[in-house]
Amino acid sequence: MGRELLCTVRSGGKTAKGRALLEASEILFRGDLRLKIPFAALKSVAARDGEVHVKWADGSAVFELGEQAEKWAHKILHPRSRAEKLGIKLGLTVSAVGVRDAEFANELRRHAKIFSGNSVTKNFDLIFFGAEATVELKNIRKLAGCLASTGALWIVYPKGRKEISQQQVFAAGKAAGLVDVKVVSFSATHTALKFVVPKANRSRE
Repeated sequence: MGRELLCTVRSGGKTAKGRALLEASEILFRGDLRLKIPFAALKSVAARDGEVHVKWADGSAVFELGEQAEKWAHKILHPRSRAEKLGIKLGLTVSAVGVRDAEFANELRRHAKIFSGNSVTKNFDLIFFGAEATVELKNIRKLAGCLASTGALWIVYPKGRKEISQQQVFAAGKAAGLVDVKVVSFSATHTALKFVVPKANRSRE
């Protein structure tokens, strides 16, 4: 999830009040004026006097953010990588089950001490599970039993599809005895929900 602030924006000769959202790879503004500005399209970003000034090929905008201006500018200029958002570090035991993203699998191989594609045993630090439809969520309970006590299960599912919803993913993780702790944008088409073993259960292991 991104940062969110009520603010005023000036763009294209117009001034509007609304809600600015700082997402993983874009800035959104919702109000009388609507903006969607991908980081990749930005030509310049600067924070001055409580304002963030951004320019892209065919436009510009000034967000009046007050004390948050410097932080927003820094995050726009230095966005976290997907690996950082997902807690992927060197030396972990990792598995990717049903995640249809070859580039991501290669990224895991580069970081992991042990990498297992589409199979898991016990004591995994991170398990990434791709679910494209609700029926696939039945596998979560088995995967949860393969986590290390402080490990995490990330469920990767498509955005805006009727075959599976965020609420169904939340419910399936809870039914498997896990607690949800984080949501991130996995890609332009998929979301990732992070689940962990409850602390009370870890202490008994």
